[in-house]
Amino acid sequence: MGLATGVIAAGVLPGCLSRSTREPGQEPMDARAFHAERRFAETRFGRIAYVERGSGPAALFLHGFPLNGFQWRGALERLSPHRRCVAPDFMGLGYTEVTEGQDVSAASQVDMLVTLLDGLSLQTVDLVANDSGGAVAQLLVTRHPERVRTLLLTNCDVESECPPPAVLPVIEMARAGKYVDAWLAPWLADKPLARSEIGIGGMTYSHPSQPTDEAIEVYFAPLVRSAQGRAWVHAYTLALEHNALAGIEPALQRCRVPARIVWGTGDTIFSPGSADYLDRTLGDSRGVRRVPGARLFFPEEYPDLIAEEARRLWGVGSR
Repeated sequence: MGLATGVIAAGVLPGCLSRSTREPGQEPMDARAFHAERRFAETRFGRIAYVERGSGPAALFLHGFPLNGFQWRGALERLSPHRRCVAPDFMGLGYTEVTEGQDVSAASQVDMLVTLLDGLSLQTVDLVANDSGGAVAQLLVTRHPERVRTLLLTNCDVESECPPPAVLPVIEMARAGKYVDAWLAPWLADKPLARSEIGIGGMTYSHPSQPTDEAIEVYFAPLVRSAQGRAWVHAYTLALEHNALAGIEPALQRCRVPARIVWGTGDTIFSPGSADYLDRTLGDSRGVRRVPGARLFFPEEYPDLIAEEARRLWGVGSR
């Protein structure tokens, strides 16, 4: 796949979970701060929304479905003293405004990210990913290994679970045109429902207090409250049906990018054995850390743990 090209112009658009102390100089990134720090990159793919914090070597954070870059706010707080942290919203999710007719499959997301990195003058990044963002990360590191210094993967797709069986009913809802109105809109309107056993909280978060009211608004409002948002999350969901990782194993085996896997053991979406698959398949795996009881979106709930693992992999900081 050739490197995508595009011209990027970024501007600021006006507009956290923590269980321990932050490092000196860190500021909380709540929804207000997140919206205030959002920028847009003008590309042939559309206006790509992203939040950036910190300076120095860059780190790129890839979020899960149906979330957006707000998922990584705690990690950005903790890691911005060590990296120029960039958290984009994928095409079809969050606040990114997609060009009409644009494909939003995982392969096209890779092209978009390469364009974004080029426009931001970022030659290499430390890559951190979760859920469907992990599939995009695997494609990026195998197709453009020269752009990735390190790879930190949390619970995510692998070749044999892309998509995982638990996502198939969601794809069918999207095919019937019911996904937004059946799940996302009710969750946005009824925050306790979103946190219940039948909501996104009970399905993918470890703690019954999550996601917060604030996070639910940030994640679902852009997907529910506009016709464009509804159309693009529909397209993104349908794109998940295709196995974007089919045949990737030999490329992962050849990959020499240092990689670390952090896996929540309470995840009901991806199989526990997928962590072991990544560990034995990635050419330079630095092993697996299992997080007892943690579910799919645990990186949002345990930013200190993510920051600890990232710093260790990057060889920076004292903790």
